[in-house]
Amino acid sequence: MSRINSSSIALAEAISGYCALFLALMLVLSCCESSDGEYYTVQQMQKDHVERPCDEIYVVREGETLNTISEKCGDPYIVEENPHIQDPDDVFPGLVIKITPFKDRQRS
Repeated sequence: MSRINSSSIALAEAISGYCALFLALMLVLSCCESSDGEYYTVQQMQKDHVERPCDEIYVVREGETLNTISEKCGDPYIVEENPHIQDPDDVFPGLVIKITPFKDRQRS
């Protein structure tokens, strides 16, 4: 009986060693794969940021006017989309406005 028990233990140790080796290999491969994926994601985000200079929700900064924001963001209809703006000349830092770039408007 001790002979069967001894060979069973040796077999279990061999299997667990191979499992540990397999798991370590999978861990190394998954780390390499996710690094490439993260690099692609960062590259894609940088590309998207270049193509779209303004977010949909925009906070006015000091010295900006609706005209400068319109040119920067590509939205000529800021006043029409933001009914809370009563006077286009009364724009102040911290004012939150909605931006819909002209390119996005054409896709809709």
